[in-house]
Amino acid sequence: MRRAVLLCTMALLAVASGPAQPRKLKVYISADMEGIGGVSTWQIQAGSQGREYEKFRRLMTQEVNAAIAGAFDAGATEVLVSDSHGDGQNIDVELLDPRARLVRAWPRPLIMMQGVDSTFDAVAFVGYHASEGQPAAILAHTMSSRRIFEIKLNDTVVPEAAFNAAIAGEFSVPVVFLSGDQTIGEEARRLLGPIETAAVKQASGFFSATMMHPEGAQRLIRTGVKRGVERRGELKPYKLAHPVKLEITFKDTVNAELVSYLPGVERPRGNAVVFTARDTLEAAKFLEAVMNLNAF
Repeated sequence: MRRAVLLCTMALLAVASGPAQPRKLKVYISADMEGIGGVSTWQIQAGSQGREYEKFRRLMTQEVNAAIAGAFDAGATEVLVSDSHGDGQNIDVELLDPRARLVRAWPRPLIMMQGVDSTFDAVAFVGYHASEGQPAAILAHTMSSRRIFEIKLNDTVVPEAAFNAAIAGEFSVPVVFLSGDQTIGEEARRLLGPIETAAVKQASGFFSATMMHPEGAQRLIRTGVKRGVERRGELKPYKLAHPVKLEITFKDTVNAELVSYLPGVERPRGNAVVFTARDTLEAAKFLEAVMNLNAF
């Protein structure tokens, strides 16, 4: 009798509490354009006035959609995409996979990683490029092709991928995937560990590369993101020791001079400044302000 009462009580409690809620699996996708398959110049494909820009913003959207599909293939329940190229308004919102949400335009305190937080499980980078000065790297630059030559975090030269990975690392979220040319793939694995990468073109110079068909690039991305999200437990977040030393080397010495007027900024060389931030989030806000102060 007691056992029957106990079983009945447990059944009633199970009904009252309802079915178990599935665990959320959130994936963050940051998308740039220079590393999209087929892109080789700013003037033709990656600049909004280029004669092929409309085509390549569509191809950028399709590569992002491939990444979204790969995330959902791996069990994602939510995907947030950051449009992180140019004016931040390149991805075609009508063609974007409707399962994803989209961050657009500037300024943003976390730059290319706006919206990431500790609720996310994995980060994927689509269409990324190598850091300034790398040989055989399509449109290689770091954050601002016009203003910045080099960025260091805690005395390590970083491409945008590593800077953004450090932002995610503040929330203990690992980067699991990156697409672009072969050179940024090598840079990313050297700094971030054995993440999944997809080389959607083989760069032979700053502008020239051997390209593959867009459908092939999209297949690589979908498969790579799926594998990366599934391997997220094996991959470590890119965490920096605090405080974070941000060193920016400018292409124009006057830019460094002006930034050095700010309190707390040191100027070790004529064209370089150093800002010591509490963490990478504060370093990102400083960098965003420096890059965009006269842009609005």
